[in-house]
Amino acid sequence: MIRPGDYAAMLAVAVAEAHKGLAEGGIPIGAAIFDASGNLIGAGHNRRVQHDDPSMHAETDAFRNAGRQRSYRKLIMVTTLAPCWYCSGLVRQFGFGTLVAGESRNFQGGMEWLGSLGVKVIDLDSPECVALLAEYIRLNPEVWNEDIGEE
Repeated sequence: MIRPGDYAAMLAVAVAEAHKGLAEGGIPIGAAIFDASGNLIGAGHNRRVQHDDPSMHAETDAFRNAGRQRSYRKLIMVTTLAPCWYCSGLVRQFGFGTLVAGESRNFQGGMEWLGSLGVKVIDLDSPECVALLAEYIRLNPEVWNEDIGEE
C-alpha cells in the first residue's frame, strides 16, 4: 500500500511497468490504478508492438488487469504519459475521479479535456518519464508515429 496522495510513489509503479515494456521490445509507457487508500488495483504497460494489438495501451492493460470494479469514481489512473484520446475516453467512460500523468511534454493527449469534465488531473512533469519516452522516440520514430496515428 502507498500512502494516499503520494503520487510520486504511485508513479514509480507505472514507471516500473514502462521499463517492463521496453525490456520486451515495446514502447515504454506504463500505467497503474490505485484506490483512494493507496492500494494497487491493477498495473500494465503498452504492448502494442509486442502483441501487434493497436488497442493494448498501458492504461487499457492496467484497466484489464484491475478487473471489474463496482465504481471507478474514487480510483486513480496513474500513467507515465498523458493519455491519448483513446485512453482519455476510457478514463471518461468509466468515471475515474483522478488522473495522474508522469509527463505531457512528449504528448499532451486529452488531459485538458478530462479536466474540463471534472476529472482531477495532475501532471507530475517527471524528468525520468520525459527522458524515457524521448529517448525511445529518438531511436524509434517510425514506431512512435505509427502508435499515435501519424504517417
